[in-house]
Amino acid sequence: MQKYEIRLTLAENVKNFVNAVNKYDFEMDLRAGRHVVDAKSILGIFSLDLSRNITLEIENADQVPQEQIDALLRDIAPFRA
Repeated sequence: MQKYEIRLTLAENVKNFVNAVNKYDFEMDLRAGRHVVDAKSILGIFSLDLSRNITLEIENADQVPQEQIDALLRDIAPFRA
């Protein structure tokens, strides 16, 4: 599993983040404390405490081609904390 800190403070940022991660077909979750939601779910993300950084977790990242991980990281660069 790979983890990255994300900051989503505005509704527009959430929308753009969800659009970016939905391009990829591998599993991603967002974790805020004990709460975990699908990173591709806009409603799930709005259920988290967005006043703090949240953690993007890529499950089975070792099975995802590195090119896809690199592309994802470029797409979400504006949201990385």
